[in-house]
Amino acid sequence: MSRKITLSELAELTGCERRGPADLVITQVSSLQAAGPSSISFLANSRYKKSLADTQAGAVILNAAAAEHFAGARLISGNPYLTFAQVARALNPARQAKSGIHPSAVIDASASVAPSAEIGPFVYIGAGTVIGEQSIISAGTVIGDDVSIGSQCVLHANVTIQEGCTLGNRVVLHPGVVVGGDGFGFAQDNERWVGVPQLGRVILEDEVEIGANSTVDRGSQEDTWIEEGVKIDNLVQIAHNVRIGAHTVIASGTGISGSTKIGRCCTIAGQVGFAGHLEIADHCTFTGKSMVIGNVPEPGIYSSGMPSMPWRDWRKTAVRVKQLDGLARRVEQLEQNMKKDNDDD
Repeated sequence: MSRKITLSELAELTGCERRGPADLVITQVSSLQAAGPSSISFLANSRYKKSLADTQAGAVILNAAAAEHFAGARLISGNPYLTFAQVARALNPARQAKSGIHPSAVIDASASVAPSAEIGPFVYIGAGTVIGEQSIISAGTVIGDDVSIGSQCVLHANVTIQEGCTLGNRVVLHPGVVVGGDGFGFAQDNERWVGVPQLGRVILEDEVEIGANSTVDRGSQEDTWIEEGVKIDNLVQIAHNVRIGAHTVIASGTGISGSTKIGRCCTIAGQVGFAGHLEIADHCTFTGKSMVIGNVPEPGIYSSGMPSMPWRDWRKTAVRVKQLDGLARRVEQLEQNMKKDNDDD
């Protein structure tokens, strides 16, 4: 349920300069196009500037330059999108745990559940597992033996945490997340494949958030380790023994193969693929559909793949790609002929 906050209170909360009535009551955040008189919106991208003139928002968050061209109530921010996030959180505070255990939950007698935690219907909690203060374990979630879950964590419906894994404080796992499933480890015996026991754990540090139906495999011998503040989108696959540095963000469809190490504060767009056993530096950005097959020792922006183009152009390009090998051989032969002619002279 949203709250009601005055513009002056929001300015104090966010450290922004206020221009407009102090007692203006704000009840919700909205886009520029959909906002009404009690809503606050923001402008962070110049492509939406035309919407600023027509917005019905009670107030708008914008930078100092844009503020000079807007006559309505406003908060002036050096980072409008961040301020918008702060305002949205203030108006829509996260649900707090309602202490108690649903009668349908099954909890091993040796598990320890903090009195302030909320355990929803049809939850299973295994032997030796610890659930911290004010954590919320939602309906249908399965937590194996010897799992440690810190305080103020939120596990949404149908999350699975396999045995031995560790979650820090304020970890958020969205519906369908699986943490600690076996890594994809098999040894070949002629035509057969023999499974290699996956003996490590998964460690999620404080304030990790993982989107719906993403998976983090347990380590084979060492642990799979996700450092503090990492944010992972829906439908992401993290393989065994991967380590992801603090405050890295990973968009949907990305797959990270086993034993790859991702640095701190990296940005990984959608459908990026990482080969295994790589070392990726801090502060790297990978654009959508990039295929990373080698170590990346320096920060920077990296891309691969082919941007979309009209179908007829793509057919022509595909033909040319098939001709590249022959063209390279012809160029090499021409260079050899030229060198021979120069030597003869």
